[in-house]
Amino acid sequence: MADRGGPGLREAKKQATRQQISDEATRLFLEQGFERTTIAEIAAAAGVAAKTVTNYFPYKEYLAFDQQEEFVGSLAAAVASRSSGESPLAALRRAFDAAIQGQDPVLGFSGAGFARMVTESPTLTAQLRRLHDQRELALAEALAETGDGDRAEIEVRAAAAMLSAVHRVLFRRIQELTLEGLTAEAVATTVAVEAERAFDMLETVLGQVVVAP
Repeated sequence: MADRGGPGLREAKKQATRQQISDEATRLFLEQGFERTTIAEIAAAAGVAAKTVTNYFPYKEYLAFDQQEEFVGSLAAAVASRSSGESPLAALRRAFDAAIQGQDPVLGFSGAGFARMVTESPTLTAQLRRLHDQRELALAEALAETGDGDRAEIEVRAAAAMLSAVHRVLFRRIQELTLEGLTAEAVATTVAVEAERAFDMLETVLGQVVVAP
C-alpha cells in the first residue's frame, strides 16, 4: 500500500526516529560511558533495529556529536552571512557573542555530564579534534571567498588557523569551567569577558587580512 502521508510526513517521521535514537544514545552514554555502550543497547532502548541506528549514524561517535554538521559549518556560516560592510572578524565576534548569550550547545554548553563523557573518552576526544580541524578548513574556504584575490593562500590559511585556535580555546574553556561546577550562566559571564580579550588580540595580530570588509 502506498504511503499517503506524503514526503512531509515521511521526513517528520525520519526526524523523530533520528531524535529518538540520539536521545537514547546520549542517555546511555551518560549512564554507562561512551566506550561501554553498544549499538545494540542503543537500538533496543530506542525500539529500532541496530541497522536503523547505523543508517542514521554511520559511526558511533556521530551519536555523541549529533550536531557536528552545525559545528563544522558554524564559523564559515558566520563569515558567509555577514552584513554588508561587516568584516569577517567582526561577524565571527558577533556570532560568538550571540552564541554565548544563548548558551549554545555547539559552543560547548552541553552540561557537566556530557563534558565529562567527552574528556574521559579517547574516541570522543579524538573525534572532537577532527571536528575542530574540519571547521578550520571550512573557515579557510569561506575566508578565501571574501578576498579580492591579492591575499596569499598562506595568509588566508594562517588567519583561519588563528581564528579557529581561539574558538578551540574558548570551547575548551567552557568545558573546563563547566566541569569545575560553575552554572551555565556563570560560565557564559566569565567566557564572554575572556572572549573579548581574545578577539581584541586577533584584531591586533590579523590586521587587514580579516578585519577589512
